[in-house]
Parts: sequence; C-alpha cells; structure tokens
Amino acid sequence: MKRTTTLEDVARKAHVSKMTVSRVINHPELVAPELQLVVEDAMHKLNYHPNHAARALATNQTNVVKFVILEDVDGTDPYFTNVLFGVATGLKKENYTLQLLLDGKQINQGAADGVIITGARTGEYPMLNQIKMPFVLFGENRGGYDFVDTNNLQGETMAAEYALKRGYSNIVFIGIDVKEAFEFSREAGYVNTMQQNKKIPRVFRLPNSSHDGRQFIEEHLDEFPKNTCFVCASDRIAMGVLQGLEAREASVPADFGVIGFDGVLLNRVASPTITTVKQALWEIGEKLAYLILRKIRQDGAPQGEMFIEPTLDVAESTK
Repeated sequence: MKRTTTLEDVARKAHVSKMTVSRVINHPELVAPELQLVVEDAMHKLNYHPNHAARALATNQTNVVKFVILEDVDGTDPYFTNVLFGVATGLKKENYTLQLLLDGKQINQGAADGVIITGARTGEYPMLNQIKMPFVLFGENRGGYDFVDTNNLQGETMAAEYALKRGYSNIVFIGIDVKEAFEFSREAGYVNTMQQNKKIPRVFRLPNSSHDGRQFIEEHLDEFPKNTCFVCASDRIAMGVLQGLEAREASVPADFGVIGFDGVLLNRVASPTITTVKQALWEIGEKLAYLILRKIRQDGAPQGEMFIEPTLDVAESTK
C-alpha cells in the first residue's frame, strides 16, 4: 500500500521546518514569497494536498464566507453577478465556500468565518458595528471600515477629461442623489477636472434610474447649449439621458454627448452604445475575497482600503 505523504515529507523535501510548511498552508501572508514558492514546489512534486476539512475542524473554522447585498437587486442586471463570480473564484483558491444573503438581519445568524458586504449606506453603520466576525465592504466609505472599490474619483476624472479632449465646450455632471462616499468621489473627479481647466462646474443630482434621467432631459434640455456632454454617475442615468435626447430629437453625439459609469450591460444594449467608465467588477470580487481571507487569518486585524482602477470604454455616444 502506498504511504500517504505527510507534512514532514514536504518539510524534508523543501529543506525547511514543519512550522514553515504549516505557515505556508495556513498563513501565507507571514511567509516570504520566495519561501512560499520552495514549499509549494515541494508539495507539488510530492502530490501533497492539505486536509482543509480537518484543519477547519481543529481550528473551529467553517471555511464559509457570507456575501451580503444590502440593496435592491435587479435580476436583469449582471452587476452583482460579476462581483459574485470574482469573489467565488478568490475563495475557491483557499477552499472557502460562498453563502449569499439578501437580508442584513441574517449576518449574525449561522456560522461563518467572515462577511463581505455590499450596498452598505451611512445609516447602516450602527448595524455594521454589531457584526461579531471579520468583515469587509465593497464600497468606498467614511466610516473607517476596510473596503475594496473602484477608484471613483479617477473614473469621473477620466470621463471629464475625455469630454474636453473630444471638443465639447460645455460639460455637465449628473450625479446620483445620495450622500455617500462613492458619489462624493465621482463628483469630485468631475469638479476638480473642470476647475483645473478653468471651466465652471454644473452639477445635478437625480435618483439612480433611467426614468429620472429621461425626464430631466425632456424638461431641461433647452437650458443646455449644443456641444454639451453629460457626464453621468451611472449607466442607468446615462441610458435615461439618451432616451430624453432621442425624445427631443437631439443629435448624438454631434450636438450632445453622453458618458456613463459602470460598463456592465446597459452601455452595450443602448442605441447608440454608451461611452462609459468601466468597473473591473470581477477583479473587485477577487480582491474582496483576498482581503476578507487575510483579515480572517490575522484575527480581524484592520486591512485598510483598496482601490481598483477603472477604464474608459469609448462607444457611440461621444464624438
């Protein structure tokens, strides 16, 4: 009968101690990358596979991470699907499973090692403070909570700079009417760019819906001269702006340009297609998994913030 490879065999093959092998398996963040490679190479050559189930039982771990969505989810919008697949991919690498919850009241119900939360707003900070296990947020915040998010300020800076580069003489920002950190950053990206180019910012804020975007344009288009570009804080609003421009028989992109923010689906199904700030949602999901697993290993130690760079996806709604 073939003998099962042990931790001692790996340590001998890699010329390191058993403790070092254990750290590579259980706490890789505590081991130098070069040493990790040596140990992992030995594990591969010996076909050694750590018994994660036994380890979880011995350490009272569940190897489960909860993903909690604290906002209304549109089943036709793949926004959260991209994030979830990214999270699941990141967790799978460390033999963790994902549990999806749509109710914040369930966070402290049932066993898990950690929690990833998206959609948390300022008014929910007291609820976050009651969470008994390590957690991280998907979403920039001012509450001091660990988070991963798109670099919102950079995204709208890119959008405003591109509108200027394409020769639009009047650039208007249509933001989301919420007092949250991500929105403040998006607005700041636009305002800073306008001021740096010696132009006067014009800011409007609407509910995050295409209906409100369309209604705004239908009612107020006469207030904006031709050669205006509407920089929007979401693709939903941008879609509505396009619909409003079409209803008013305005020429896009010659007389009016539109730039959105998200780059998940609406930008591609719109006609004309929407130039947008594209979020790297899958990568954000993987980083969320990385951050919560590191926090779990470090007994809940603060992890800080992580910004992911967006890209500008140029399409038909701008010159």
